[in-house]
Amino acid sequence: MPATEAIRNKLSQLPHKPGVYLMKDRFGTVIYVGKARDLRKRVSQYFHPSRRMGWDLKLNALVEAIHDLDVHVVRSEPEALLLEGKLIKDFHPRYNVSFRDDKRFLLLKVNLNDPIPRFTLTRIRTADGARYFGPFVHSGALRNTLALVRRQFNLRGCRPLTPNESDYKHCLYGNLKWCTAPCIGNVTSAQYLEQVKSACDFLDGQCEDMAAQLEAEMKKAAIAQDYEKAAGYRDALADLKRTTRKTEKFERIPYNLPVAIDPLRDLQELGRALGLGALPQRIEGFDISNISGTLAVASMVSFKNGRPDRANYRRFKMKTVVGQDDFACMAETVRRRYSRLLREQKGEEAGDDEAGRPIVEELRALIAKPHEVSKGPVTGQPALPDLILIDGGKGQLNAACAELRKLGLGHIAVIGLAKEFEEIHRPGESEPLRLSHDTGALKLLQRVRDESHRVANSFNAQLRIKRISESILDEFPGIGEQRKAALLKKFGSVQRLRTATVEQIAEVPGFGGKAAAELKTFLVARSIEGAGGAAGNPEVGSDG
Repeated sequence: MPATEAIRNKLSQLPHKPGVYLMKDRFGTVIYVGKARDLRKRVSQYFHPSRRMGWDLKLNALVEAIHDLDVHVVRSEPEALLLEGKLIKDFHPRYNVSFRDDKRFLLLKVNLNDPIPRFTLTRIRTADGARYFGPFVHSGALRNTLALVRRQFNLRGCRPLTPNESDYKHCLYGNLKWCTAPCIGNVTSAQYLEQVKSACDFLDGQCEDMAAQLEAEMKKAAIAQDYEKAAGYRDALADLKRTTRKTEKFERIPYNLPVAIDPLRDLQELGRALGLGALPQRIEGFDISNISGTLAVASMVSFKNGRPDRANYRRFKMKTVVGQDDFACMAETVRRRYSRLLREQKGEEAGDDEAGRPIVEELRALIAKPHEVSKGPVTGQPALPDLILIDGGKGQLNAACAELRKLGLGHIAVIGLAKEFEEIHRPGESEPLRLSHDTGALKLLQRVRDESHRVANSFNAQLRIKRISESILDEFPGIGEQRKAALLKKFGSVQRLRTATVEQIAEVPGFGGKAAAELKTFLVARSIEGAGGAAGNPEVGSDG
């Protein structure tokens, strides 16, 4: 398809640098992730009409679906490869095949708390107290560099966690004198630990001396016309540079949330559009989810500097709202969230203020000094937000504003985002604000709104599944969790249990003949009741 005006503008601004590009469809979903040595050349190729005749069906379908694109510039091609693999695992784009499995790049691991620490290769980073280096794109270069490090710092390469004299007899590293052999007491544990720490400093990038030494040896061998030896030094130097090259640490991106390439620019646009005095560095978004007034829940998501701050997400079950009332649900959620936050900042025990009781007078003294509150919480909790986003129109917005005024937090900027036309409602403004759908400001608000919607819906779904999974077995008198689990393990489901004979039920641990007969009678009776109820009420089993 021909490039749109917005895409053409983006293509003209792409740099001739390595990086990763993300293709999106009209819903903002990432459908393809790719890497490039030169972003402008690579991405522009997708929109050259002359190349279209050589495309296969898959590539044609991809280009037809592209509605927008984003890029992320990195410092090197290996770094682009690392980021590409990570983003594919995060987003699972439907047009990507590579990197969608669970295979990861190699890491180098050493646990300094082991009796005799050793360097090992792994693909999984765990919270085990060990130091990890990587990930590394070039596994061959990593293995060669690890062999070089072991020889340079006289480290062991044997497999046993704690080697002994018996292991030393068969140790190649010990016999070649590459290892200082702490296993037989040639050096103390403290001395060997210093060798390992020196190797860690080397892998952290302090490798200039060794690189200079390898380069000098390479030149010396070349002058002596020992070209095979010089080539070996050249390859070792290249492997060393590949392995110890610094790479950027990329944050985890939750689920299918569209990625922001320049969050600072989006924040600046948003601040100007809303007339805020400063950048909205912390944004909190709220959404409500329920089914016909049942299982009413709410979500609060936090964005810091334009990125999701997942550690500060919160979920709420409604406690004071009866029936389907989104306005009351929003009021309760806002009240509980900021009552608790204010109490935590005061250093008091956090309470939900669930019944809508007035906040204590001492709290009002704290609220009266918002500049002090914004410096940060006493207990390590996040500061009050710079902007609150309500998913909904004027009704939800007014409910939230009313609660914030009661708490003395009327100085915080609050907006509502109505999904149908992406209209921004503001307190005291009769007309909504409409931003261009191509602006970073609106896209940032959409990311916050969509993430709060996802969290609320997933929480509601969890509660529904939990309620559904509360088996009919719970109503059978005298059954406990262990016997219920044993029944479900043997038969797989209540439906299969209904068709089982008394003898088959009696084979389950914890059930005798009498208990099995009683359970069979109970299940038959409940089946008849369920059939009768369904016949008399065609809406049995529906959500509303």
